[in-house]
Amino acid sequence: MPAGKLIFSQLTEWIHPEQFRRCVTRYHGNRKVYSFPCWDQFLAMTFAQLTYRDSLADIEVCLRSRQDQLYRLGFRSTIAHSTLADANRSRDWRIYHDLAQGLIARARRLYASESFGVELEQTVYALDSTTIDLCLSLFPWARFRSTKAAVKLHTLLDLRGPIPTMISISEGKKGDVTVLDDLMIEPGAFYVMDRGYVDFARLYRFVLAGAFFVTRAKTNMQSSRLESRPVDPASGVRSDQVIWLSLRKSIEHYPDRLRRISYRDPESGKVLVFLTNNFDLPAPTIAQLYKCRWRVELFFKWVKQNLRIKHFFGTSDNAVKTQVWIAICVYVLVAIVRKELRLELSLSQILQVLSVNVFEQVPLAELVAKTASHNETADSHNQLVFNIL
Repeated sequence: MPAGKLIFSQLTEWIHPEQFRRCVTRYHGNRKVYSFPCWDQFLAMTFAQLTYRDSLADIEVCLRSRQDQLYRLGFRSTIAHSTLADANRSRDWRIYHDLAQGLIARARRLYASESFGVELEQTVYALDSTTIDLCLSLFPWARFRSTKAAVKLHTLLDLRGPIPTMISISEGKKGDVTVLDDLMIEPGAFYVMDRGYVDFARLYRFVLAGAFFVTRAKTNMQSSRLESRPVDPASGVRSDQVIWLSLRKSIEHYPDRLRRISYRDPESGKVLVFLTNNFDLPAPTIAQLYKCRWRVELFFKWVKQNLRIKHFFGTSDNAVKTQVWIAICVYVLVAIVRKELRLELSLSQILQVLSVNVFEQVPLAELVAKTASHNETADSHNQLVFNIL
């Protein structure tokens, strides 16, 4: 057998031990823990993400079948599904939230120069949410309707990457627009949202913070035109206007001008009306920015297809959030490794390679390069056209 670290260990070693220790210490994760520390919990849940395990018992059986290699994987205690269930239920999910935030900051630096289709120096974020249906009898705390439960993932995606910079997990019935109350607005950045986030009091926070938003206007919005700008019909732009809100209550919430752009999509022929507080970018660029919003929808589709976040190993609020944040850690960690090692495969392809090779003892870059050499002409169905993936 070739000497060297296992593929699984080569991946997890990109997490600095001190970084992980600080996250654990901050929330007393290992307090009064005499066996199965937080690192073992993280490794077990990461193994489940990479190898597509279906349950805690499945994780236990698979890992115990390779008992002779567990120490080399990084485990320092015995794997039992009951112990893992207790850890997921009781250990603060914020440990893995903070770990993910550290990895996200690192990934954003690596992908800062990536293009997302619009030539713009400022950071551009897409904000949206996705709903994950649950069984009401098992997840009563996440009641969505009278007969079902659900959790909602509110996600702010940096389009250069694309890297999720903020994820908020809430009950399914929570309105999307309320997440704007918790958003740390970055001055100078652009935030692209659909019209479900149109709340003038909340949108005015972007103006006060020196940031920009691009969204769609609601059909019942009332406004007065202050100025009409010249447009090029060949660009698809039908009108470009500076407006002022008409209703007194709307003016109280948003006492400033807005820019309203009417645009006909050349592909679908559908007319879209955009609202923004940016008066400098050309109207076609505003339309392009909004079109980039679909990347967050593709991100949701991708993570549901490639990570274990549709089926949960625990039913408590803490267990659900722990699993989601460890899944995000895996996503960002693989994105970091892909960039650091200059791997050619898409992120979904790398995950597929990892899923069947976690116990192999070859250099990760060599394994991926060998796979890429046999796959140069293959068309990956799961790439979802992410440029970096």
